[in-house]
Amino acid sequence: MEEKKSLKANLENKRLMFAQIGLIISLAIAWAAFEIKSYDKRDLSDIMIREIAIDEEMTEITTQDQKPQPPVEVPQQTTQIEIVNDDVEVEDNLDINADVTQEEIIEEYVKPEVIEEEVVEQEIFTIVETMPSFPGGQEKLMHYLATNIKYPQIARESNVQGRVYISFVVEPDGSVSNVKVLRGIGAGCDEEAMRVVKAMPRWSPGKQRGKAVRVSYNLPVNFKLQ
Repeated sequence: MEEKKSLKANLENKRLMFAQIGLIISLAIAWAAFEIKSYDKRDLSDIMIREIAIDEEMTEITTQDQKPQPPVEVPQQTTQIEIVNDDVEVEDNLDINADVTQEEIIEEYVKPEVIEEEVVEQEIFTIVETMPSFPGGQEKLMHYLATNIKYPQIARESNVQGRVYISFVVEPDGSVSNVKVLRGIGAGCDEEAMRVVKAMPRWSPGKQRGKAVRVSYNLPVNFKLQ
């Protein structure tokens, strides 16, 4: 009995299609072969040799001409050692006595007393042959006080008036020292009177038997509101 073939299983009619598919695949492989870039392998040994050659290049070191240093002088030994034989006696001039017994009494060291010279102040006179005077006289003194005293603001507001008695010493050189208040009125007037007296110029010093001496002087300073 004759065997029948299925038309679907017959590949004869598909030969052209297989040929076209094979041609397309061949063209695709050829195109891909041309498109892929090929890179030449670089020889790294040449680069490494160049780097080593650069490292080995050394710059020339310039040296300055240095002058020869003078030799250091070693100080000569001044101590002389005399070598003697064992049988030679050496004379020592040192006499050291360090023998101290428990019973021996050692005197206690006493620091020498320093006597300070006592400064004797000159006598302060109250009345002398020539009394001290302000430069220009009494009138100039009153003018000095009137122009230099500043009435304290507290005394103005409190209506404080009166006299402040100041005591001071005129030194032999005419300067004023030991300024103090004998009797005051307060409200800042006492401090102002002392300030003006301390700022006074040098006086003509008082004299006793022709010699300038220290003289105590009392001065009333008047505070009066106008």
